[in-house]
Amino acid sequence: MDNNFEKIDGLKPGDTSRLKLSRWEKFKFKFFPMCALRSFIRRAGTDDFILYNLHKIFIKTARIDLIPLSGSRGFMIILNGKMSLWFYQDGDHFKYDGFEAGEYGNGEVIIFDKFKN
Repeated sequence: MDNNFEKIDGLKPGDTSRLKLSRWEKFKFKFFPMCALRSFIRRAGTDDFILYNLHKIFIKTARIDLIPLSGSRGFMIILNGKMSLWFYQDGDHFKYDGFEAGEYGNGEVIIFDKFKN
């Protein structure tokens, strides 16, 4: 596995010397990274319970398909071809609308190729 840490401003894995953290935070970051990450997430004002559960769902997902909805400004995220999460445009953002279970076909992996930089 290629490690790109050194390409990002000279960072190396486990190097906490340039982070503005207390000694206790550096200790947690080095020896208990998940615990430190949850602490940073909470400090940022995000519910770490939600992120942890999302991580558990997606880490167990072998296939994720993204399918735009025809006739509307929305899309589906299909997990393992058996469950879909529905999202619709609500002004300048997308809003979760619900889920369905069933058998789904494969999405297009080139869906983002249509976007230009």
